[in-house]
Amino acid sequence: MKPTTRLMALVLFGIVTVEFGGWSLLGLLTGRGSLTPFQEQYFRAGHGHAGVLLILALVFLLLAERSKYSDSGQFRLSLILLVGILFQSGGFFVHMLVGDTGASSVGTTLTSVGAVLLAVALIGLGVGLLRNVAPDAGAETKRSD
Repeated sequence: MKPTTRLMALVLFGIVTVEFGGWSLLGLLTGRGSLTPFQEQYFRAGHGHAGVLLILALVFLLLAERSKYSDSGQFRLSLILLVGILFQSGGFFVHMLVGDTGASSVGTTLTSVGAVLLAVALIGLGVGLLRNVAPDAGAETKRSD
């Protein structure tokens, strides 16, 4: 079994946690608790980023198998992506808990580091896919008409 297949299963389980987060947010917004406007803003941002980025992870993992990287290279690149997702979306939740309006916190730092990790993984995958492209057969032979 390819290592990316195990990671795909992990991502699917992660999507279920995002669903639970959406249910929790709905409960908080409809009276089963309370959030300040600041907390609501960062809860929504963390939740939204987690959902979108986990769907990106499924596509990433499928494409990683088509890249020129070995299984271990695919696994390492995929881990960089998944840690980036955790940091970027998790940073919003951390900021929601410890941050203040208009000020940086450990949460905003986590979100920024996550963005860098995501960029590294995506650029790395792009390079791996481009390295796998076969040269155009017609480009090697020149026509002399």
